[in-house]
Amino acid sequence: MTTQDEDLGALVRKGVRWSFASTLVSRLANLISGMILARLLTPNDYGLFAVATVVLVILININDLGIEQVLVRWPGDVSKVAPTATTVIFGFSCVMFLVFFGGAGLFATALGAPEATELVQVLSVSLLINGALAVPSAILTRSFRQDLRLYADMSGFVITTGLTLALALAGVGVWSLVWGRLAGNLVNGLMHLALTPARYKPAFDPKIAKELLRNGIPLGGATLLTVLMVNLDNMVIGPILGPTTLGLYVLAFNLSSWPITLLSIPVARVSVPAFARLQHDLDAVRVAFTRSMGLLMAAAVPICGLLAIMAVPTIRLMYGEKWVGAATALVFLAVLGVARVALQLCFDLLIALGHARRTLALQAMWVVALLPALVLGASVGGVAGVGVAHMLVAVLIMVPAFLWTLGRLGIPAAGLAKAVARPFAGVLLLCVVPFLATRHLSPDLLILAVGGIGGLLLYLPVVAPMRSGLAELTSVGKKEAAGQHP
Repeated sequence: MTTQDEDLGALVRKGVRWSFASTLVSRLANLISGMILARLLTPNDYGLFAVATVVLVILININDLGIEQVLVRWPGDVSKVAPTATTVIFGFSCVMFLVFFGGAGLFATALGAPEATELVQVLSVSLLINGALAVPSAILTRSFRQDLRLYADMSGFVITTGLTLALALAGVGVWSLVWGRLAGNLVNGLMHLALTPARYKPAFDPKIAKELLRNGIPLGGATLLTVLMVNLDNMVIGPILGPTTLGLYVLAFNLSSWPITLLSIPVARVSVPAFARLQHDLDAVRVAFTRSMGLLMAAAVPICGLLAIMAVPTIRLMYGEKWVGAATALVFLAVLGVARVALQLCFDLLIALGHARRTLALQAMWVVALLPALVLGASVGGVAGVGVAHMLVAVLIMVPAFLWTLGRLGIPAAGLAKAVARPFAGVLLLCVVPFLATRHLSPDLLILAVGGIGGLLLYLPVVAPMRSGLAELTSVGKKEAAGQHP
């Protein structure tokens, strides 16, 4: 727990360091284990697992009814509301478990893979685990204790990876992914409970429950639409193109999600409480948000640029020839990755400032625009068509919509354009070397080495002057005392 006189800048710096460390370590380990599993399992295995998890992922992100986010930004003493929050979240999670378990066959059949029914039923237990341990997770986030989250996340990851690899080597197939995920979720949740700075027994106060739901349901609705938007492609591909093609797409989407998992998720754990504490100083919010956007783009743009240009050699080297079909989607999904990083920070800002209903409207717009685009893309262009549809909706519809919304909050598009100008100018230079390398060099390892190193050598001098923005960003919060116990 932080002391009252610890300034927000110090909290943010500490939280960001640990959050990035946690994500980087887990992503690198996940990359290595994924490369091994890709050679032990098939695209069809991954497709069946995607079917089994697509509805679960949606439900597990709304079973808290948005209350977890409410606890993170609660302006007063959270100990007065946490016991009721524990009861409400777990109670609703039990209802979701019964629905998901009982309807497993219907869900799997609707997604084009009735053989995944038993996988769905086993994974539904994750809803109970998540619901029971949501409040400890919120307290860690509110406390900026990303160091403790690192221990919890890595413990769960070690169990997931170790068990999955062991079972895959034993020839269990897709069930290795299921049992590994379930065991990892349990260990991760128990570690959150053990490490949280405060624990609360279940209780129930109708007035508190009403207040939590009043604030949480709009946030939960926005989260539902966010997760639905990310998983809508899986729901479309399964019935139209089948589980094997879905498996290829899942690999491409996971690779394109590196920027969002490496950058946006750890930043969100810090940015929401940080923006919330600055919400009474809109000038400070504007500066912090604009600087954050520039720095995030400086990190995300080169990753996505290299993935797009070197999609084929990247997949072939890392996962093997049988997965190369995923490259056609990755080219376009990498561009989507940049947009997702930018738009996620916008969502974080809106949530922190209390604009839950506005966030919900934007998410609804995204889903409504995306569904017909994905169906058309899958029907006409296969897995690549889905990638194109995702990219076009994000870039041509959602980016302008968010710029308009931010403008109404006093954050002009011109300031954001200036903040991201260097990364987008630099990526034009970065792409030259990998483009030439893919056409004139072999083998794949040499292509990636020359293309990656050469491209970054051209890119880094362009964005180097942005380093001063990091110091300015972390100093913004010093005018605000933390002044709140978790």
